Amino acid sequence: MGRSIDYEEAREILEELFGQMEVAFVKESSPAVWEEIGGTIETVIGSKTQAYREVLIGCAIARILDPLIDIRKIYVNQGDDAFNGRTLDERVVNPFLHEHEVPSSKGPYLSVFRRNVSLNKDTGKGVKDKAGYTAMLEFIAILESSAQSSAKELLSSLLYGLIELRDTSTITLSRIQRLSMEQYGALIDSMLATPSGGLIPVLLAVSAFSAIRDTYLLPWDIGWQGINVADSPSGAGGDITINREGKTVISIEVTERTIDKPRVISTFNTKISPHGIDDYLFFFSATEPTDEARSAARAYFAQGHEINFLPVKDWLITVLTSLSAQGRTIFTSNLLTLLESKDTPAAIKVAWNDYVRKLVS
Repeated sequence: MGRSIDYEEAREILEELFGQMEVAFVKESSPAVWEEIGGTIETVIGSKTQAYREVLIGCAIARILDPLIDIRKIYVNQGDDAFNGRTLDERVVNPFLHEHEVPSSKGPYLSVFRRNVSLNKDTGKGVKDKAGYTAMLEFIAILESSAQSSAKELLSSLLYGLIELRDTSTITLSRIQRLSMEQYGALIDSMLATPSGGLIPVLLAVSAFSAIRDTYLLPWDIGWQGINVADSPSGAGGDITINREGKTVISIEVTERTIDKPRVISTFNTKISPHGIDDYLFFFSATEPTDEARSAARAYFAQGHEINFLPVKDWLITVLTSLSAQGRTIFTSNLLTLLESKDTPAAIKVAWNDYVRKLVS
């Protein structure tokens, strides 16, 4: 009785859409349907009854996998078109939410939605948060009336709301005492591969420059800014600026975008020349600078301005190797301090915990 669910496929769908929404959240780009149903989702997610949102995820997955399922029938003995909501939650949804540190229940089918209930108005008579439950039913009605292809976008919107919720919650970072250089290499690879809008390479670079300063007691003042802060209004010459006795020693721009000739010329005209910077460094984490960009940099060198390009990972490994064990400990401590900041997105904190878990397992 009831229709079967492919739990492995369900997990894959959840992983894919959640990952897409994490990237969208960093870019502050909400799903297209958010304007229409965002209020309903926020009511569900804002409810103290966490079971509502968790069950909704299962209903959306069921709708995506099999349009013949009646997503209001969450127990298989409710008919041939029912599905096993509890097993879907226990095998896929609940573990996924806990792994990604989304505030969630111990199990909705052990609390609000037990005893063979259906998702209808009658069930709402016995719940505490009736407004949240009503919003939940509204979302289910939208799922039912939408084409199967639209169900993914609806689930994506629900996951986007959960990522917003997670970003306001407290996430405890996993601590590490010491790592080998091989482990640091793996850690840096994992971090740079994580979508962050350019923030992660900035955090890594700031932590490394701070470790150099603190290890060798250098009189450096290290200033840096978030990746979404414009350089000109802030008066900064780059993402990271190192000053000594009021004079700029070096400015660093950390980029994930391609560095081409127009980029170098624009940087010179808007940052290097106005601020009188003699030493400017581009850290790149992906594509190598174009040949034209390197040629432009050589032309400015003849004018007394050094513009250099360096893969951020190569620089980090070189610095960490040179710092010795004590300096690497300082680097890790600096990085954890930056990661713990309330301004650091929760997705990056969750990713860090995942990196550490894999390193020590």
